[in-house]
Amino acid sequence: MYFFMHISQLIIGTIFTIGGLVLTVIAFFASLFILIYGLPLLIIGLVILFNKKEDVVEPIKKRGGKK
Repeated sequence: MYFFMHISQLIIGTIFTIGGLVLTVIAFFASLFILIYGLPLLIIGLVILFNKKEDVVEPIKKRGGKK
């Protein structure tokens, strides 16, 4: 399923997801203020990992205009 995923998308998505998880767990032990950074980082990492539209190339529509 994710075999054809771009390697950069996989690396960045994994780093953000793991970083967000680590910050979220640390927030419960240290300070809830860290959740401000942890939860958005986790959500962005998951969006990057599961984004399928990045791999789709849209065809160029040719319009009439100046020649």
